[in-house]
This record gives sequence, structure tokens and C-alpha cells, in this order.
Amino acid sequence: MSKPALGRGLGALLSGGSAKPAGSPPATPPPAPVAAIGPAVRRIPLTQIQPSPLQPRKDFSAESLAELADSIREQGIVQPLIVRVVGSSFELIAGERRWRAAQLAGLTEAPVVERIATDREVLELALIENLQRENLNPVEEALGYAQLGELFRLTQEEIAKKVGKPRTVVANALRLLRLAEPVQAALRDGRLSVGHAKVILGLADPLLQQTAFDRVLKGGLTVRQTEELVAALQAPKPEGQGAKTVPTTAIRDVHVMDLENKLRERFAAKVALKYKAGKGSVEVRFANDDELNRVLEVMGVTLD
Repeated sequence: MSKPALGRGLGALLSGGSAKPAGSPPATPPPAPVAAIGPAVRRIPLTQIQPSPLQPRKDFSAESLAELADSIREQGIVQPLIVRVVGSSFELIAGERRWRAAQLAGLTEAPVVERIATDREVLELALIENLQRENLNPVEEALGYAQLGELFRLTQEEIAKKVGKPRTVVANALRLLRLAEPVQAALRDGRLSVGHAKVILGLADPLLQQTAFDRVLKGGLTVRQTEELVAALQAPKPEGQGAKTVPTTAIRDVHVMDLENKLRERFAAKVALKYKAGKGSVEVRFANDDELNRVLEVMGVTLD
């Protein structure tokens, strides 16, 4: 049997158990906390459904929603929404985009399937669903990982296993949250690529990040040109001169900077590479024991 694409997959999180083959005697259903809970699809008013605060996806394209609303007017909602009971209303587990489009289409009801799910399962499911469909922008993805880690005290390794991603993917995504807010906003709406953002992360100062972003946007700089810009902004400035007057001789060797960026990617940590005439040093910084263990693991160092 093939493994699901991501983590346990949507089916495992939603089904509550393995599927029965056709003709098998029905299993005894689990006790329901309220009489309405059950596996059947039923219709409920849209006004009784509310979005989940655990949903990592925050940005919904108006154009995309309008197109889906047109489809729903013609065909209805083909795939039921997944909800859970919270207080006197229903909270979405999966299907917020369909719920929003249904309101645009003028529907008053929607087909739903109710499930019993913990907050952790809701967040896992929302992340998996969106990652499988590639619906999340880079910042939303990073915030989802951060939410899993903070709410449920999961390490990066545990988060990676939950969503079926390599740990380095999770670590590098989380680094994007160190960007200044305006830079994150540009990454959200597609004005800035992840490649440019990773280079800008070489600047720890939010003001310098903003400066670099402004120049990238204004000048239409490539990733390589952005590397040179970041190197210039990192270089010591002559007294009385600002960032805009840094001479070209202050720009670090592009190859050294490229290697430094590769080391940052490899260790998923802040790395400073100093090199001159065949000599220098590599400094890898870590903020906690988890990050240190990750660096040691990459280096192949084990603690006895």
C-alpha cells in the first residue's frame, strides 16, 4: 500500500479509522457527544458556520473566489465542508474557501460532514490540506509550522514528520518569519520571491532588510544582484557615509557570499563566513539546544 503524500493524509485524520471493504458488517459507531454527530452528509445554514482561528491560510484571492462562486451557482458545492461542533455553532476544519465562495454565490446552506477533532488535529489537517493543494504562500506556511511548534511544543523534526516534509524545509520556512513585516507582506502577495527573501535574511537589522527590499523592488534586481547588495550593506561604512555611498571595493567576494548562503541553508541557522587570502573562519550561531542539536546532526557529530 502506498503511503499518503503528506503526513497521515487527509483520510486518516478525518476518517477516525480504517475503511471497511464492501460487504463487511457495520462497525459499532463511536459514542457521539451530541445527537447530530455522525458520518452522514447533511445541510446546515451557512450562518451557523464560522472559520477556524487555527486555519493557516489567511489570504484568499478575490478573483479565485469569484470564479469558484460562479461554479457553485452552476453545480452547487460538490465536496462537503468538514466541520466540528464548537459551543452552539460549527467550526470549519476544511473547506473555508468553498464556504466563502458559497456566500458570494448567494447560498444559504451547505453540505457538511461533522467530525470530532482536537485543536492539534484541526491545525495538522488544515496544514496538510493546504500544502497538498499548494494553497499557502511562503509566510502562511511558515506561520503554520510556527503555530504547531508553539501551541503543541513540537520540535522542528516533529513538525516535519507531521506534515511529511524534510526538516530543512520546515527550518528554512521558519527563518522567513525573521524578515521585517513589510518584506513578509511582499512575500505574501508575490512581489518578492523566496530566493530574494533568503538573501535579505542575511541582514539582521529590520531597517537594512527594508532598505534592501526597496532597492530590489525599485531596481528589479536578480537574486545574484541582491546578494551583492546585501554584501554591500553588511560591509563596514566609511565614517560619515551612509549605505548608498558604499564604494564597490567594500563589496565582499560574490563567491564567498554565495558559499555563506549555502551554509545557512544547510545548517538552517545564522552563519558568518570570513575569508581572506585562503584563511578565515566559519561561525554558526544557535539560539537554543534544539538548534545546536540540529547543527551537530548536520555535521555528523554525536554526543556520547
